[in-house]
Amino acid sequence: KIIITRCCTNMASIVLISCVSKKLNKTAPAKDIYVSDLFKKSLAYAYKCKPDYIYILSAKHGLLELNSVIEPYNLTLNTMSKNDKKLWAIKTINQLIKLHDLKQDEFTILAGKNYYEYLVKHKQGIKNYKLPLGSLSFGNRLKYLKNNM
Repeated sequence: KIIITRCCTNMASIVLISCVSKKLNKTAPAKDIYVSDLFKKSLAYAYKCKPDYIYILSAKHGLLELNSVIEPYNLTLNTMSKNDKKLWAIKTINQLIKLHDLKQDEFTILAGKNYYEYLVKHKQGIKNYKLPLGSLSFGNRLKYLKNNM
């Protein structure tokens, strides 16, 4: 009798990139609608990491796939109340849970604290994550991404 065992964990690698305020003024795929230098460098860095999945953390939509077609919007977590950020995080966590194992999968988060704080603090949130940009200032984020592409 031959018993075949399989590895019980198939961890996925996922990169999450935050949305930015600078956008096209027309409907477009999410990966194209955000036009700031920070977003473009974050996306290039994400591709370089060769993850299984890349998503955008959108203040309006929560989790976005790169090819999701969206309209321009003017919303940021940076000006939201603590409670609104927590509600956004719960919505986004619920979107992620449908797609990934938030306890096992490996997340790289390219976002400021307002975008990741409650995603990782929530009891059902992301547990296995890296923050390569940490608490770097905007200018230092650009520098880090440029130097590590």
